[in-house]
Amino acid sequence: MSTKPGPGRIALASYIGSVIEWYDFNIYGLATALVFSKQFFPSFSAAGGTLASLAAFAVGFVARPLGALVTGHFGDRIGRKSMLVASLLTMGIATTLIGVLPTYATIGVWAPILLVVLRLVQGIGVGGEWGGAALMAVEHAPPNRRALYGSFPQIGIPTGILISQLAFLLMTQAFPADALQSWAWRIPFLFSGVLIVVGLLVRVSITETEEFERAREARDIARMPLVEVFRRSPLQMLAGSLLSFAGPTLGTFLSVYMVSYGTQQLHLSSGTMLWITVALSVPWIAMMLGAGRAADRLGRKRMFLIGTALAAVGVFPMFLLVNTALVPLVFAGLFLMTVANSIINGAQPAMLTQMFPASVRYSGSSTCYQIGSIVGGGIVPLLAASSFARFGTSTAVAILIGGVCAISLLAVLPVKRSLLDVGASVPRSETAPLTIQ
Repeated sequence: MSTKPGPGRIALASYIGSVIEWYDFNIYGLATALVFSKQFFPSFSAAGGTLASLAAFAVGFVARPLGALVTGHFGDRIGRKSMLVASLLTMGIATTLIGVLPTYATIGVWAPILLVVLRLVQGIGVGGEWGGAALMAVEHAPPNRRALYGSFPQIGIPTGILISQLAFLLMTQAFPADALQSWAWRIPFLFSGVLIVVGLLVRVSITETEEFERAREARDIARMPLVEVFRRSPLQMLAGSLLSFAGPTLGTFLSVYMVSYGTQQLHLSSGTMLWITVALSVPWIAMMLGAGRAADRLGRKRMFLIGTALAAVGVFPMFLLVNTALVPLVFAGLFLMTVANSIINGAQPAMLTQMFPASVRYSGSSTCYQIGSIVGGGIVPLLAASSFARFGTSTAVAILIGGVCAISLLAVLPVKRSLLDVGASVPRSETAPLTIQ
């Protein structure tokens, strides 16, 4: 006799899928730095090839909103589970195909074209992952555990990135440079095929959420979910998008910008900065789980406010510590911001998903999250680099990061705390304007 999987098992399934998705998404970035400029863009100069491969990498971020829109639509129409399986397959097939893709030397210009196409498909896959994984974990969880279980898809992000970093680190240690360039780079991509099988075995065994089933039985299914969520909940969409700035901003700031800052401005080795970020990943995961549990006890809104306030203020002492260029103090400064990031990400999934009624929740939460990712993961790093180049001081960067986090803090202030902390759904007929408490 089969038994219905419990919320813990479903949260674990969301976590495993998120790990695989972000492993796949990030190994492309690592291969961009190590391999792709020579294998797929050899007709360019060394600098041109690097820029071309980075542009191909950026395409994945452009495609993420498209993935959120498509999976959000069908996730609200036919169910969360089917879209989770679809996003995992989309990402896995694209990543595995990159692992067998002929290079420029074999098929000429079709090699970089196909590489960009597959990167677009990767972006669509990862764009649809977060909303489905967060909803499955949150909607299956008991009301007093929704933030805790909702944090599981979030911790899949640093876990996947960490595994991808270790995979390529292993490749560079196990194979000589010429072997890595010619064929060994394909191994992490092909390994994705194995991970996808594992992920599918886990995900196909989970059940659809009761909230969606109730909506389907009541025929409360929106024909055009994205249109309806903008029409009925415009303030939720605005607030949800703005509060989603802080998490991606801090994640990219810590894992990408500060690595570049440490090597270029502080003259620390790239290996030192990478190992610092790897060392931060383990406490980051643990603290995010702790923040999720605390958000259930103390309130999701309250924890989010604490995290964004700490980030907005803490970025200034962080730079004071980092600018010493002493490794223990650099680690301490980055750890401070990792704490803030963990608090924000521990509270955000349950908070953001519960801002929308079940009939449009996938579309609403996914769209808000991906808007935040575009700003935090794409625009803010460019503004940070240009701010430092213009003013020549880390204070300018600190003001930028602190300001973005302050926007997220202000955005959540008008949201009803009762909505965020008890896990209640907003009736479809209710416009539910966000009111100041």
